[in-house]
Amino acid sequence: MKIILCDCGEIIDGDTFRDYIKTSANPSTSTIGHQKCGRIFNFVDDEMPKRYSSKTELKSIVMKFASKNNMSIDAIERLLIEVDRLKSFGNLSDGEILVTAIKKVL
Repeated sequence: MKIILCDCGEIIDGDTFRDYIKTSANPSTSTIGHQKCGRIFNFVDDEMPKRYSSKTELKSIVMKFASKNNMSIDAIERLLIEVDRLKSFGNLSDGEILVTAIKKVL
């Protein structure tokens, strides 16, 4: 299963809708969108959602996620430390880091 991390800072896990957009390949290309923020993904012409961000970019996404989920300061601190630790391994994607860190903290 591929994990998609939306630009809004959430992991897309079933919160999608189907849509058809115009792309260079076809005037009616099937795609998905994120229900919560409305972002529609163009997998044909746009780059795939970023999978390997810098530590700073990843921590920014983590802070958006924590804010949207009303996490406590202690949980956010532990989450950021865990994300930093997992990112230092250098072999996990952003989604895998976030999912693993959240499971460990919660």
